[in-house]
Amino acid sequence: MKQLVVTICTTLLLTGGNSWAGSIENGVAAYKRGDYSETVKWFRLAAAEGDVRAQTGLGLMYEDGKRVTQDYTEALKWLRLAAAQGDADAQFYLGKMYANGHGVTQDYAETMKWHRLAAAQGNVNAQTSLGGMYNFGRGVVQDYAEAVKWYRLAAAQGNADAQFFLGYMYSVGQGVTKDYAEALKWYRLSAAQGNVGGQLNLGHMYSNGEGVTQNYGEALKWFKLAAVRGIAQAQYNLGEIYVNGHGVVQDYAEAVKWYRLAAVQGFAAAQNLLGYMYAKGQGVVQNYVRAHMWWNISAASGDAMAIKNRDIVAEKMTSQQIAEAQKMAIECQQKKFKGCD
Repeated sequence: MKQLVVTICTTLLLTGGNSWAGSIENGVAAYKRGDYSETVKWFRLAAAEGDVRAQTGLGLMYEDGKRVTQDYTEALKWLRLAAAQGDADAQFYLGKMYANGHGVTQDYAETMKWHRLAAAQGNVNAQTSLGGMYNFGRGVVQDYAEAVKWYRLAAAQGNADAQFFLGYMYSVGQGVTKDYAEALKWYRLSAAQGNVGGQLNLGHMYSNGEGVTQNYGEALKWFKLAAVRGIAQAQYNLGEIYVNGHGVVQDYAEAVKWYRLAAVQGFAAAQNLLGYMYAKGQGVVQNYVRAHMWWNISAASGDAMAIKNRDIVAEKMTSQQIAEAQKMAIECQQKKFKGCD
């Protein structure tokens, strides 16, 4: 948001010759020194004279609410004025407000209307949004081919989210012929920009040898980038790599570390395997009570293997141990997995 407003302010400074140019310069100066009430004051003067960029800037500030008191009514007012003048950013954010139901009743038809107008002007965020609406059938009949069309336009402009989704469409053959090479291409571009979905799926492709020679070292690299940013699936995958010694020295303690991080996010498969590690004493001191606890938690999510494992380990436990494990499982879930171990 800050970069977008700064960009708008810079554009305003570079545009002279209007009777309200002084208002814009004063507004930009106020913004740079952190005086946002003054920014609003000067931008209002320019916006009232019809300056589309000042109208968009005001709309974004009121919608965001980080520099002024959030006010969706004011945001809608200024974005509508700017959007009616054809400003693509205003059209995108106005459509976004309809999609989120901010200050208006949620209305995907209105979102589609404004995002189409913005996308036709090359607005990359609107193009990505349209791809998502067709991909997931939000407000329109689901149409993968149409989703691919819009994702491709945005991906070509370097949008990391669009690149990720385009890669996914190629990896599963939705709206296009399945093509791992194309999927790999777009995942790489997305992952290089820090998109965690791209990093995760690129790791999957290297791990499974899809469109590329199987390479656990590369899989580890990409999984770890996503895992350190809190992606549970990537954390679970790292656990699998370390427990099986794929491309690394087998390390149960490291496996437990990553399983635990995924487990406390509610990832049932990781909870099941963390229970297994406790039952076998791999990477941790053997503890049937904790094994039962994690399997009980995983079982609550419907993991069939966890249910089976819990019932097996219960045969090796006393009734007191089972009661303790059940109590621990309930408390762990009530604490939202904080301090369970």
